[in-house]
Amino acid sequence: MMKDISSRKDIEFIMKSFYNDAFKDPVIGKFFTEIAKINLEEHIPEITDFWEQQLFRTGGYKKNVMQIHKNLDHKKKLEKIHFDTWLSLFRDTVNSNFKGEKAELIKTRALSIATMMQLKIK
Repeated sequence: MMKDISSRKDIEFIMKSFYNDAFKDPVIGKFFTEIAKINLEEHIPEITDFWEQQLFRTGGYKKNVMQIHKNLDHKKKLEKIHFDTWLSLFRDTVNSNFKGEKAELIKTRALSIATMMQLKIK
């Protein structure tokens, strides 16, 4: 039986698994590897801070997520297919590894964030 997300370590596991798949994805991979040129060793602790704050109201995430994605959109247009692919990979990563209240919450927050970004980036 799968356990629920209960710690920063669990979030970090999700992020590493997700980005492993996202970097290779034919639809969104280039955003990470060529456009944003994400260094995973630096990014994983930061994005883990973000999701830790979302789930547990802890973590020291201070960056403006919306502005980061607006800047990315200026380099290469973010379209619905990109958000849908991101969300699908994110949900699959969570569903493959965790089950419970926090697992549902992280998926709900991911949907809300993706929806809000699509509305605000236009």
